Amino acid sequence: MKIDEIQIRVRYGETDQMGVVYHGNYALYLEMGRVEWLRKLGVSYKMMEESGIMLPVVSLNINYKKSAGYDDVINVKTQLKKNPTIKIEFEYEITNKKGEILTTASTILVFIDMKTNKPTKAPQYLLDLLAG
Repeated sequence: MKIDEIQIRVRYGETDQMGVVYHGNYALYLEMGRVEWLRKLGVSYKMMEESGIMLPVVSLNINYKKSAGYDDVINVKTQLKKNPTIKIEFEYEITNKKGEILTTASTILVFIDMKTNKPTKAPQYLLDLLAG
C-alpha cells in the first residue's frame, strides 16, 4: 500500500533528563507522519473537518526498540495497511540515520460524521485518490 517518509530532527524539549526522546512524543511523530501522508495524497485533516468528517485515533500500539536523542534526525515511514472502510489503519517504522529501527507502531482511526457523531464510511474523494 501507499508509503510516505518524513524526517524529523529531535528537539531538546522532546527529551527527558536522560537525553532521550520521552516515550509519549513518539505518538506525535506518528501523527506528523500520518498528516503528511494524507497531505501528499491531496487531503488534509482541515479539509475533512470542513466537509463534516472527524478522524479520531481509536487504537495506538507502539513497540520501542532503541532510543532517539536530542538533535538526532529520525525517519518516520508511514504506510497504509489496507484500503479504508469506516476505519483507516496505518503502520509505522521510525529509524535513525544509520537505518536502525527505533520504533514500530500501528494506529487505527475511525471516520466520524460530525453531525451524527457516529462512524461513517471513508469519504469518496479519499477512496478516489487512493485508487487514482
